[in-house]
Amino acid sequence: MTDDPVLSDAMVLTDFDHWLVAEYAAGDPRGFTALAILVKIKKKDVEPLCSTYMHVIGTETNWSDMSTMFAGSGMRWDAAVFFPIRDTRYGGPLDNPTARLHLLNQEARISDDRLVINEGHFFDVWGRRMKIEEVGTG
Repeated sequence: MTDDPVLSDAMVLTDFDHWLVAEYAAGDPRGFTALAILVKIKKKDVEPLCSTYMHVIGTETNWSDMSTMFAGSGMRWDAAVFFPIRDTRYGGPLDNPTARLHLLNQEARISDDRLVINEGHFFDVWGRRMKIEEVGTG
């Protein structure tokens, strides 16, 4: 452990925190919309539980903030997947009706094929990056 607050803060950054900063830097400075779906991890499947979207404007949010917000869902979740999306016409976050439509579409795609989760950014309850792998049926 170190007494240097800069080094201490850097040591507690999660994979989510690193992803958020990189995603924000990669696009329009006005931000983006993140579609978020909470899931329950089962032995051979993941079950989507609930979803939301948020407009990300800046990098002040961290995994602790996200997990606190998700705790308010009342769901017992094991992981969250994020799909960043930007307005293709104007840049920046989507308007609310368009964000809702994209979220419904993502939910339907995940219902049909859980591997769609790998198209997003998948993190466990500690903010560590994860990946869905196919499981044999035999």
